[in-house]
Amino acid sequence: MNMRRGLVATLALMAAPLLAEAGDFNGRWNITVEKEPRGRAWWLEVEAAGTRTMRGKFVGAPGGQMDVIPVMRVEGEELVWVFERGGKKLTYRAKTTTAGTIEGTFQREGEADALKFVGRRAPVLRDKDDGSWVPGKPVELFNGKDMTGWAPRFPGRPMEWFVENGAMKNKPRASDIATMAKFGNFKLHLEFKVAQKSNSGVGLRARYEVQIYGDYGEPPSMHGNGALYSRVIPKINATLPPDQWQTYDMTLIGRELTVVLNGKTLHDHIEVEGLTAMATDADEAAPGPLALQGDHGPVEFRKITLTPMVKKK
Repeated sequence: MNMRRGLVATLALMAAPLLAEAGDFNGRWNITVEKEPRGRAWWLEVEAAGTRTMRGKFVGAPGGQMDVIPVMRVEGEELVWVFERGGKKLTYRAKTTTAGTIEGTFQREGEADALKFVGRRAPVLRDKDDGSWVPGKPVELFNGKDMTGWAPRFPGRPMEWFVENGAMKNKPRASDIATMAKFGNFKLHLEFKVAQKSNSGVGLRARYEVQIYGDYGEPPSMHGNGALYSRVIPKINATLPPDQWQTYDMTLIGRELTVVLNGKTLHDHIEVEGLTAMATDADEAAPGPLALQGDHGPVEFRKITLTPMVKKK
């Protein structure tokens, strides 16, 4: 009996380092991808790594939403997760580094080339919308005449937006665009027009997408107008009939987000847990630009006013 207990204890000690290494994968990771075709950043969440209850979520190559990872395991020193799309396996492999990051590759079945990526732990954003922030000087991000102050987000793409009758419009399948200026905490007022079933979005700090979608008369959804895209469903559908000007009023402080659409509150101080599929800037702790989605359907914008929020002195 004593020998058996001793063997069990020895095996437990031998397994401990492996469990500790697997546990290093736990948490949320913001991922920068080398040569990602559209310049997008990815996001990964891992829980209970190395155990039978291991699970994860991913925003990245499989599609434009947050996916629950169907197959996830630890193989030696590697974290491996797998999706299947169009009959082909998409395989991701990552290792931890002494710098506290993860490094890995993404391989599509049948293709020789792999994408390389680096993941850094998502930071804790301590700023809260607690009444200690006050409005600064408003900034008009659209002058009503031309695209001054904006640039395409997809690598190598020209400006595929134009101004007509005082409104900013996109050509078919246009690149997303973003402001050249970057912002931290802010209030945003934005006016837009979208046709029924047309699709766009507003990227806050170029990381968190609030959906624009022509879904008048439909029930609220994770991908509907006013959703924190693929993460939080709006409380109600406040969309106006097609081709009417609509208004967004948003406040983003740290990870706290409030969204009002056409005077109706859709999200009230919700927490933004991480990047969405529209993200192009993985550094959540830094200021980021305001981005507009242009590749999903026709959309128009006119007044876009951003008011920085500053800490009370």
